[in-house]
Amino acid sequence: MSREIVDYRLEGVKTFSELLRRMRQGWGFEAAQLAKAHDIMLEMVNDKECVKFLSFTANIVSTGLRGVVAEMVEKGLCDVIITTGGTFDHDIAKSIGKYYRGEFIMNDRDLRKKDTHRLGNILIPQGSYGVAIESFTIPLLREITMEKKVFSSRELAEEVGKRLKDRNSILRAAYERKVPVYTPGLVDSAFGTQLFIFSQTNEFTLNLLKDMKELSDIVFSSKKTGALILGGGISKHHTIWWNQFKGGLDYAVSLTTAYEFDGSLSGARLEEAITWNKIRENAAIALVHVDVTLALPLLLAAVYEEKAKQG
Repeated sequence: MSREIVDYRLEGVKTFSELLRRMRQGWGFEAAQLAKAHDIMLEMVNDKECVKFLSFTANIVSTGLRGVVAEMVEKGLCDVIITTGGTFDHDIAKSIGKYYRGEFIMNDRDLRKKDTHRLGNILIPQGSYGVAIESFTIPLLREITMEKKVFSSRELAEEVGKRLKDRNSILRAAYERKVPVYTPGLVDSAFGTQLFIFSQTNEFTLNLLKDMKELSDIVFSSKKTGALILGGGISKHHTIWWNQFKGGLDYAVSLTTAYEFDGSLSGARLEEAITWNKIRENAAIALVHVDVTLALPLLLAAVYEEKAKQG
């Protein structure tokens, strides 16, 4: 028979690692999955043969979790990033302007009159978004197209990261750590729209096939691969899609609020990916149904503690 569930208390808990250990003993639904995710994350980051993918959606970049993700990149917990075009938007906008606290239920018509966008419970002044992104992007494009005219999303991410001065910028952290950032849906963003507008009067081409060639080389040259998948959408699919060509991911941790009942890729359980050869049959996997902004800081804090013990 499997191990007994243990009632636990919080007295004496002084570390995130200890808290997760007790949550594992209590085996409380998603708490058990989060504890399992911690074990797999630790195993993945300690595996020297493993190329670690980080996949995330742009909504979390609009929150203060942006700094947590940048820190994760700085600490070397990922080797490849796959994300959405909105990450460019929020990373640029938050490096220039400010976002504010709001609520999920507000008078949106009143917010529109005040020239304020709402993203869930995040408030974004219009001047901190579209105008700010345009004021950054157009001069950038004028500068970089003086030398060449064709760019991949990875190359654009590097050019943006090179110019952002905010220490909490994800693209800045990736540039400094030489972590490639691939964005298959780059045009679906304010940044992408500026690429289009610029291309109408200037010689400029976005070459996403170059990204695919690089991803192909990364996957085929890897002995093992693992992924931390935050949310779903194109970022999740692109990550698991490319890993099918090497027989699938060896490690996979997914934090998501999406469920599988509508057949969506975002909600699909990790086991489903086994049938597509996107995750290995014997892979270490953990799926946690949880808000990323709630679980990721706890998960990473515990991983950092364990890594510090290892020296």
